[in-house]
Amino acid sequence: MPATNDNMGRKNLSDQRKKEIVIAFYEVSKSIGLENVSIANLANHMGISKGLVMHYYETKEQILEDLNTYILEAYIDFINNSTPNKIDSKASLENFIRKMFTREWSEYVDDGVFYSLYAMLFRNKNVSESFKTFSNILREVLKSKLNSAKSHGVITNSNIDELNEIIFAMIDGSYFYLSTQVTNHEICTKQSNIYINHILSLFRFS
Repeated sequence: MPATNDNMGRKNLSDQRKKEIVIAFYEVSKSIGLENVSIANLANHMGISKGLVMHYYETKEQILEDLNTYILEAYIDFINNSTPNKIDSKASLENFIRKMFTREWSEYVDDGVFYSLYAMLFRNKNVSESFKTFSNILREVLKSKLNSAKSHGVITNSNIDELNEIIFAMIDGSYFYLSTQVTNHEICTKQSNIYINHILSLFRFS
């Protein structure tokens, strides 16, 4: 039986309300820390009743799962807005790799919120599963860029899957290291260039 306009309207309104709750949860998390956010203080921040929040999300864990999706979409927006859709030259591939090692990621997602959510995957099965999906989608976005470079004759590597895993791990690991251990901008840039140059050395340019 096809959905009626009323049903579709209610679903759209529900999706909109849930997104508003997730965004508010994200903002409160930036302020007081993700682990300190409760449905009660979230409702207070939004100026609505706790019961209204629980109408859409019965538990904080359910909000966390949608927060993971919200962060994923923000990261994908960063990649799409900051890099070309196709990699058709050596310069565009090099620029793409360099962009992946910038601190601009933090302009799209607060580091504190991200790593607080990251820590929860070790003790929350649902968050862990959601994070696996998150990582796999980001891997596919990265892989699509590498495949674009290959299809446009920029590189001739046959081991795209292997390259993708190496680059993804280096981006993930270096960002954590540089954002938590290195505060000097000059040192951070120097370290980033070490990682970037190593990745570029893995490509077989045409």
